Amino acid sequence: MSYFENIRTFVRVYELGSMSAAGRDLRISPAVTSSRISQLEDHLGVRLFQRTTRNLNATEQGEAFYRGACEVLESIEAAEAQVTDITDSPRGSLYVAAPLGVGRRLIAPQVPAFLAEYPDVSVRLRLTDRKVDLTTEGLDLAYFLGQPEDSNLRIKKIADVQRVLCAAPQYIASHGHPASGKDLVKDKHECLNLRFPGAKEFQWPLMTASGMKRFPAAGRYESDDGDVLTDWALAGHGIALKPVFEVAQYLKSGALVVVCKDTPPEPIQMACLFTHRRHQDPKTRLFMDFVSDRIAGSFKETA
Repeated sequence: MSYFENIRTFVRVYELGSMSAAGRDLRISPAVTSSRISQLEDHLGVRLFQRTTRNLNATEQGEAFYRGACEVLESIEAAEAQVTDITDSPRGSLYVAAPLGVGRRLIAPQVPAFLAEYPDVSVRLRLTDRKVDLTTEGLDLAYFLGQPEDSNLRIKKIADVQRVLCAAPQYIASHGHPASGKDLVKDKHECLNLRFPGAKEFQWPLMTASGMKRFPAAGRYESDDGDVLTDWALAGHGIALKPVFEVAQYLKSGALVVVCKDTPPEPIQMACLFTHRRHQDPKTRLFMDFVSDRIAGSFKETA
């Protein structure tokens, strides 16, 4: 088992490019991480990484060993999945990612019930609005809103999520009540935008009488956290494009008001990304089905 753990540690160091980052991911100390790599290098009789005070890069031998190490880990995971299928007792850790709003409101509330039903499984939930990479970040599955760019991954669609453009009554009192996307542009409304590295030019897809059109969404407020945009909207700083489930309570209370009703936003897909190999793992399939069944119903309630 110690040699297996050394291999697993090596793979995470290689993928994350850092001893400390790999240690945090595996929940071990930097000293243990370094020791495992040293043990592996001693066993193989080669240097797997070139280390400097600032950088850590794989050697030629490290590059070659990584490819074989991934195959070893995948074989072990596949064997464990077969045993789990036979025993009907899923076990091990699930690494799950989700956008902040989706994760906080929809995924996280389902985790306790899932773990109560499957006591030998643990869930590590990572919430971020940035794009994640399942392979390099060691994730089993990732929930998302929109369309994925990586066609090599598999998708389980959960629902089409209704969205709204909304603003606080004080913003509308000061800046007017836009009825359409044309009003947004003509009257130069303050649009609150979700931006993270790699984000493209802002355009909001709105449904018009002649079909879906994209309208420029200009504004001085940007954040990589969707909940920050909601807070700004509540404070009267501009108009936000939000999934209904994230702002339903504020729409109901009147803290936010729907605008641009003549050209509502196009619904957005919510789905789950996974690799073919991950889907072979029973606990991954069980978690996807468990969560999907429950949150699909919640979308209908807030539509």
